[in-house]
Amino acid sequence: MTPSRIAALREALATRVVVADGAMGTMLQAQNPTLDDFQQLEGCNEVLNLTRPDIVRSVHEEYFAAGVDCVETNTFGANHSALGEYDIPERVHELSEAGARVAREVADAFGARDGRQRWVLGSMGPGTKLPTLGHAPYTVLRDAYQRNAEGLVAGGADALLVETTQDLLQTKASVLGARRALDALGFD
Repeated sequence: MTPSRIAALREALATRVVVADGAMGTMLQAQNPTLDDFQQLEGCNEVLNLTRPDIVRSVHEEYFAAGVDCVETNTFGANHSALGEYDIPERVHELSEAGARVAREVADAFGARDGRQRWVLGSMGPGTKLPTLGHAPYTVLRDAYQRNAEGLVAGGADALLVETTQDLLQTKASVLGARRALDALGFD
């Protein structure tokens, strides 16, 4: 996060329509990644940030070429519960940072071509465990969302997007985790 990019994003949001990208998962799957690409973790799209950044990059490039202002990182499942289903919850920060880094590189490349600012939205998806129903402890989820946000910021996200939550306690965990990360890193 750089103060000038954040200020420019806030200004754009206040003064005009800002267009973001669309589906990530279906576009990744359309490129037929192999089981080896997934490190034998079939369907774990976030692993592609490391094993096949070219595929992830191509999705971001397609959206920017179509004229969007923002792309979301390939990190919808880079959270404790989703990665826990693959037995890799300790990789939250690593995969979040890698996803943001790929998106940032593409955004900067497109901006360098035409001078138009492009932004990266750090996607913080809901995961599959609902704390209200006792699927996972609230504090575990909150702390993992903090690692998720810290990785996204380290990789170059301009903003954090908490999306598609279905449980108010899950939403609270993600928002407070993000806030704790931003506070710890000195960002707003």
